[in-house]
Amino acid sequence: MTNPLLQLSTLEHELPDFSKLTDEHYLTAFEAATKAHLAEIEEIVSQPEITFENTLVALESSGQLLTAMMYVFYNKTASDTNEEIQRLEAIIFPKFSAHQDSIQLDPRLFTRLTELEAQRSKGELSLDAESDWLLTKYLEDFRHAGSELGDKERARVAEINERLAGLEAEFDKRLLADSNDLAINLPDSSRLSGLSQTEIDSCKQAAQTRGQDGYTIPLLNYSGHPMLATLDDRELRREILERTLSRGSRGNANDTSDLAREALDLRREKAKLFGYENYSQYVTSKQTAKSPERIHEVLRRIAPIARRNAEAEAGELQKLMERELPGEELKAWDWDRYTEQLRAERYSVDTSLLKPFFELRRVLEDGVFFAAGKLYGLRFEPRNDLTGYHPDNWVYEVFYEDGSKCGLYIFDPYARPSKSGGAWMNNLVDQSRLLGKLPIVVNNMNIPKPAAGSPALMTFDEVNTLFHEFGHTLHGLLSSVEYPRFSGTNVERDFVEFPSQVNEMWMLWPEVLANYAAHYESGEKLDPIWIDKIQATEAFNQGFETTHYLQAAILDLALHESDGTPEDLVAFEREAIASYGLEFHAVPTRYRTNYFAHIFAGGYSSGYYGYIWSEVLDAESVNWFKQHGGLKRSNGQIFADALLSRGGSHDSMELVRSFLGHEPSVEPLMKRRGLLD
Repeated sequence: MTNPLLQLSTLEHELPDFSKLTDEHYLTAFEAATKAHLAEIEEIVSQPEITFENTLVALESSGQLLTAMMYVFYNKTASDTNEEIQRLEAIIFPKFSAHQDSIQLDPRLFTRLTELEAQRSKGELSLDAESDWLLTKYLEDFRHAGSELGDKERARVAEINERLAGLEAEFDKRLLADSNDLAINLPDSSRLSGLSQTEIDSCKQAAQTRGQDGYTIPLLNYSGHPMLATLDDRELRREILERTLSRGSRGNANDTSDLAREALDLRREKAKLFGYENYSQYVTSKQTAKSPERIHEVLRRIAPIARRNAEAEAGELQKLMERELPGEELKAWDWDRYTEQLRAERYSVDTSLLKPFFELRRVLEDGVFFAAGKLYGLRFEPRNDLTGYHPDNWVYEVFYEDGSKCGLYIFDPYARPSKSGGAWMNNLVDQSRLLGKLPIVVNNMNIPKPAAGSPALMTFDEVNTLFHEFGHTLHGLLSSVEYPRFSGTNVERDFVEFPSQVNEMWMLWPEVLANYAAHYESGEKLDPIWIDKIQATEAFNQGFETTHYLQAAILDLALHESDGTPEDLVAFEREAIASYGLEFHAVPTRYRTNYFAHIFAGGYSSGYYGYIWSEVLDAESVNWFKQHGGLKRSNGQIFADALLSRGGSHDSMELVRSFLGHEPSVEPLMKRRGLLD
């Protein structure tokens, strides 16, 4: 049988031929592609003369087969896994880590790079700005990987990286299994009072998907659940949250404690091999933050005000709860319910009433795509003739306003037991002028799949998430760089969330909202007064939201700054959060250690702070758009030219300063979140 991964796709935009792809193809393709890549590396190091073209351009051009295969495999493991794919993960991910190290720790390659560095310092290289930056970043990458370490240390770093890759794959596998095991199955709908009929139908659909009778409530990846806001059954709300908080820590085969501890041990050892005191120092040295101290300086400014505001919010919710349950204390599983009641009472905003106005396809095509068209001149055409990797995929071809091709967009909206929790963007193909490639970008979400014949209605938060994730998509689609090393979201981890957070602003922009928010049955447009009402609540509940997030961000840092790995992860978590003054029984951390996939399986270790770090830049940029007239084609072009199209081809903070015209400040973010004294 011909392996479709053993040749670059001949389909449009190099879309992988998913119609011919089976699980048995991955390992064979990986082994052949790594062998071919190593042969290309040998060809590079065998060149007697050292030039930019035969070294860096050749490196950027190498490994195309492997890159294509791994992008497809990464997507498969997150979006539609199974036992065989999980078995292959345990084999391929460690081997891929070892393969990458065999390149970045190759002294022959590093010698060629340092020779180019010497040529540059002598003025012997004539490079354009992007090529010059490519040399700078390759040197940084190789040094950060360990090329300047001794032979023994380099070998140990490679061993650590290989083991960490295996631990991450196993963490992801156990967490998905435990989340599926802990989904709540009910024999009938009698306890689902408070949910809409479409939500009840989606629970029935979730049970059928799992081969169960009755109604199933799947767990989500974070410490919470949308149904907590509307379920009347307090005991069921408690069970949902407690099951969520228990994932990966129940002492069974899916317990992740041993994986987390070993990963922390190995990361600490690795950091010390590089001369750093802890892993956070090692990681942040390559980010825009540059050091944990700078991060703590910002977070400690925000934390006490967030906690103070959360306590004040809890006091108001407690009073509201007294009307319904006299004498009962507000618990974490009560927060969302009474928050929505308070929002409705104070601002006449009941976000549950908005769901009929947020039909999924209309939100995507008449909201998200509409805004992208107004700002960036993009046009999205459905391609039902193209096959995605799953039957639920929606495939679109993307064009610039002059009719030229931009790339492909694949949307995978629905939750399923084979999919990781949360929402994300990833590429199947990176844009690159050097390689003549246009991007293929994927967005994944976990919206409950409706029963046949029923509409897919989104919550307010899900609509916001879609606009957010599409911001990452724009970063990938609008990339216009020479080298794949810089394509799209190939930027610093604490910068990558910036474009996505900016894109959230268009969700409630009057012209955009008016175009997509229509009742799925009657077609009635959402009354514009809702915009004012919702915007009036911008700082509402931000004490909770900020505390909820910061607890996870500082937990991540604390775990990776610690001198030793804690035996009692729960106690360490509690102490770390308390040391910031953020411990508050009514507000659980957004992620507990045992299901913190961002840092143990998702590449965010010592980097979860990046969301609020990027939001500082986002708040400034939102102000820029508002000051310059908002949803205008000229504004979109400026933003695309200055930031989105540049990817990682320039210093990220220099790009931001040039765009804003000044140094970013934390004040706009504090104001937006209601955190200014």
